[in-house]
Amino acid sequence: MFLTIEDESGIANVVVWPKLFEKSRRIVLGASLMGINGRIQREGDVVHLVAQQLFDFTAELSSLADRDTEFKLPAGRGDEFAHGGTVRPDTRDAAPMKTRDIFIPDLHIDSLKLKSRNFH
Repeated sequence: MFLTIEDESGIANVVVWPKLFEKSRRIVLGASLMGINGRIQREGDVVHLVAQQLFDFTAELSSLADRDTEFKLPAGRGDEFAHGGTVRPDTRDAAPMKTRDIFIPDLHIDSLKLKSRNFH
């Protein structure tokens, strides 16, 4: 199964191998909000996330607007086990990025033109 995720930095393909798909079928096909733990593979501009664990966060979806903190995955970093301790600081604990104010008072909503993507 291939899934596509997107954030402000671009698009990534999520690869869910058949064994994990069968184990997590209900999450893949039914979750409205899903967490993915996996391995990043990058080839030029193409980014793949090979899923190792899937988490169903559907129950937390209704409280999303009220959250002040990020979602914590129910698993720790894998490199702590592989390397016998913390090798480098956990990037998930870094200070959050500063947001930019993009309000433009004279811009009317009808003048916005967004380029759509054709996934076919």
